[in-house]
Amino acid sequence: MKKQQSGFTLIELIMVIVILGILAAFALPRFADLGGDARRASLSGLAGALKSSAAIARSAQLAKGVTLGTSVDLDGAQIVMVNGFPQAIAAGITTAASVDVGSYTPSGGAATGGATITYTIRANCTVSYTAATAAVANTAPITAQPVVTVTPNGC
Repeated sequence: MKKQQSGFTLIELIMVIVILGILAAFALPRFADLGGDARRASLSGLAGALKSSAAIARSAQLAKGVTLGTSVDLDGAQIVMVNGFPQAIAAGITTAASVDVGSYTPSGGAATGGATITYTIRANCTVSYTAATAAVANTAPITAQPVVTVTPNGC
């Protein structure tokens, strides 16, 4: 009796491995730098958190009907305000937005209107918050709203 064998030949197996290798060579570069994309997405998320928390703190202050420099309480945390928005310091916007200072390194900042605090993941991969300004501190009208700037160049 003739015995019939089943399975793949060595040539067929080698061809499958070669085709998989070629596909991997084309696919690998598309997934190689996901770290940069993740850092850029993280910056966008932080920028959104800074903008929304500034607006929420402003709304809380308006709802209470207090002066523009009066601190507000958000979720049990005191947010220090200037010109109706959080100050560009740790007790201001950093606390309001619950910024993780273990992931982002804060630098700069001051308790005055127009001051800027910058959060850095790596060089040239930053988000900056500039506090609101007024002609006379903590007195209407507010001349410039807070500004959030994203610099994703070095991500």
